[in-house]
Amino acid sequence: MRAIVILALLLAILPVAAVAAGDAARGRELYETRCIGCHSIEADRIGPRHRGLVGRRAGSVDGFDYSPALRGAKFSWSAPMLDRWLANPEETVPGQRMNYQVGDARDRADLIAYLSTVH
Repeated sequence: MRAIVILALLLAILPVAAVAAGDAARGRELYETRCIGCHSIEADRIGPRHRGLVGRRAGSVDGFDYSPALRGAKFSWSAPMLDRWLANPEETVPGQRMNYQVGDARDRADLIAYLSTVH
């Protein structure tokens, strides 16, 4: 029984460890090729600005026109939540407006590593 509990804890930690292992330099390159069409670090565009994203409550950038679904979300952006979001935004917050997914786990980890450096 103890081994099962330990295994369950390890499996719960693995997704967080995978996200934490991202390459921020590669994430910046990915951001500049994939995200920049709608987002910016400093300014709101089609999507909200990303400076200070990690730790910020979802749907909370003053003056940005969020979907009602995202404005009403009850979570803050953490590495695991960003991983879920980037993998499938609509599954994470039904009714949101971002129509883009990052299917590759390494790409997501790298993007999250980069966004974690932008305070």
